[in-house]
Amino acid sequence: MSAFPWLSVLAGLPLVGAAVVMLTPRSRPGLARIVALVFAVATLVGVIAMALQFDGNSTDLFQFVESYPWIPALGIGYSMGIDGMALVLIGLAATLVPVVILSAWRDPENGSVRGYFALILALETTMIGVFAATDLFLFYVFFEVMLVPVYFLIGRYGGPQRSYAAVKFLLYSLVGGLLLLAALIGLFVVGLQTTGQATFDYEGLSSIPIDPNVQKMLFLGFFIAFAIKAPLWPFHTWLPDAAGQSTPATSILLIGILDKVGTFGMLRYCLPIFPAASEFYAPVVIGLALIGIFYGGYVALEQTDMKRLFAYSSLSHFGFIALGIFVFTAIGQSGSIVYMVAHGLSVAALFMTAGFLMQRNRGSSLISDYGGINKPAPVLAGFFLFAALSSLALPGLVSFVGEFMVLLGAFERLMIVGAVATLGIVLTAAYVLRVYQRTMTGPVPESLANMPDLKGREITALVPIVALTILLGVFPAPILNVVNPTVDRIVAVVEGNGQ
Repeated sequence: MSAFPWLSVLAGLPLVGAAVVMLTPRSRPGLARIVALVFAVATLVGVIAMALQFDGNSTDLFQFVESYPWIPALGIGYSMGIDGMALVLIGLAATLVPVVILSAWRDPENGSVRGYFALILALETTMIGVFAATDLFLFYVFFEVMLVPVYFLIGRYGGPQRSYAAVKFLLYSLVGGLLLLAALIGLFVVGLQTTGQATFDYEGLSSIPIDPNVQKMLFLGFFIAFAIKAPLWPFHTWLPDAAGQSTPATSILLIGILDKVGTFGMLRYCLPIFPAASEFYAPVVIGLALIGIFYGGYVALEQTDMKRLFAYSSLSHFGFIALGIFVFTAIGQSGSIVYMVAHGLSVAALFMTAGFLMQRNRGSSLISDYGGINKPAPVLAGFFLFAALSSLALPGLVSFVGEFMVLLGAFERLMIVGAVATLGIVLTAAYVLRVYQRTMTGPVPESLANMPDLKGREITALVPIVALTILLGVFPAPILNVVNPTVDRIVAVVEGNGQ
């Protein structure tokens, strides 16, 4: 294994890029965009180079490990490392950021261009850090700091009610963060009493025996924080407002990547550290997941705004992801990770095509303001159809692989739950086909009769998303080969607790 500090470099590179963007002349916004794209692409290249060195057959819990003392008196260290799950999610983040920058090339309409793209790069730093941290205090720092760039991306560059949406997002997230901090301190105290050593190290804390009753209390602090971040019903109400008022680019980062921190946290922290509590609360979580699947789909059907519709559809998708995690089967949990990647790609395609539509129609995201787009803009309509079918989990696309594996895992453990969850696919088909039919087919509004089709830059931003969605749908082994060992360890911990 290379001694090169891959994770520190990859986490730091976008932050350096953000600083360079802010140093560009205010009078040259084009230069700021180019600098942001260069640093985002460089980060992606670095992630690919690191991934090529990842050993899928290694028995180590983490690879590319870095560990330096930070606050020794409290056992806090700057410790980073990745397993297969973290590698996949860092890869998702590194892939989406450059295409988001490319798709948002003409943004923002409000505020500083330099600030907008600098915030996107700063957010990428926190996303890489939160997936790579192996010290729980360091994880918490990244978990909280990522709120700052998102708050400003929504509050400064969003829609007419952006201030309300930004404050609501921040308050929900801060409540979750406080619960996580309280539970983290409790876990630290338990570790100190058990081993006599002060530590926030993941391996150390996940290996100590914790009384089942104590687990149940600490689990709730972690789980609720992650359920808010995910979001899982009923902790979701910040999401439609945040997505509805954000720019499409911010919505992609928020729903496509940031929300995965919640489901990542459930797999990384809740199950291995609190296995007894995870089994105890599993029926409740599965119930919430099922409600989310149907509630999100039903409310999506009633939406008149595309961005809010996509947000509620994501609530439904996160129900499937949580279901895959808490049925405690290897295929279900591997499927949930594949589903995270698939959802990130499909959300990116949906919001990007919606954003391109909005740029051509005075920024409107109302479904009623569109119709017959397939006539003046057939390429845009074609990409929108692909994005819709990806959200629908069409066979041959990666979303189908993830959804199919989650349902198989559910049927393997709880057949009735699997059968009920399968019915949720009907709602998905209904709202996806409805929004496509109402925006892309039928008569063309006079104001859109001469609407221009997608340009080269816009197509370039969409093509990588389409290519990955198809490639991983036909050949998902690149994901499964690296995440299966991680999942096997998690399942073994939970099953071992039940014996």
